[in-house]
Amino acid sequence: MMSDLDNFLLYVPIFSDLPEETISKIAKVGNRKTYKKDNVILMEEEDGSAMFVIISGKVKIARTSNDGREVILSILSESAFFGEMSLLDGLSRSATVIALEDSEVYIIQRAQFLELIYDHPEISVALLTELTQRLRQADMKIKALSLKDAEGKVATVILEIANDVGKIKQGVVEIEKLPLQQDLANMAGTSRETISRTLHSFAKKGLIELEGSKLRIMNYEKFKETYV
Repeated sequence: MMSDLDNFLLYVPIFSDLPEETISKIAKVGNRKTYKKDNVILMEEEDGSAMFVIISGKVKIARTSNDGREVILSILSESAFFGEMSLLDGLSRSATVIALEDSEVYIIQRAQFLELIYDHPEISVALLTELTQRLRQADMKIKALSLKDAEGKVATVILEIANDVGKIKQGVVEIEKLPLQQDLANMAGTSRETISRTLHSFAKKGLIELEGSKLRIMNYEKFKETYV
């Protein structure tokens, strides 16, 4: 009988094509750990010896610029993973990871993870697919932040969050809990005031609906075509 962790791992992209007996083995090689909101999970430049899979909660991946500003690279939630780069290249962590809310993660140490890859090449293929998707998203974001106006930058960040944590229903994509406006500003490379002004502009145009911390993209495809 599969455990709750086994069932969870079945939905992690890099493990989803593995047979149940392999999933059960993976569930036994790591350990679970919880982090309170605002706890640091990883620090930029520290040695990397483990990969993390988010069981519940939400985290932000961030770096600190030369002038001390925080730059948020992405926000990840349930079933997403992080920390894999240091396992593959043996270098130090490239970013800091902080819990945005109370979170639980599953931690697989480097030796066990590399053994999994050697024994199950399909994990490598799934990992490459996931990393390629992240690279494409990073390319899109770099283009947006360097070439687009304020609306384009904010729209790019909203689409990024929608892709990561949004839920779609009849063409409407809902982000249950939008990050704080300062976090959005750190992601878009702009000010909190610009975020507030742009969100209200999108709402006036009927492109989005705001309800507390909830945001709905009313026509995802149209919104994407307009700003990508």
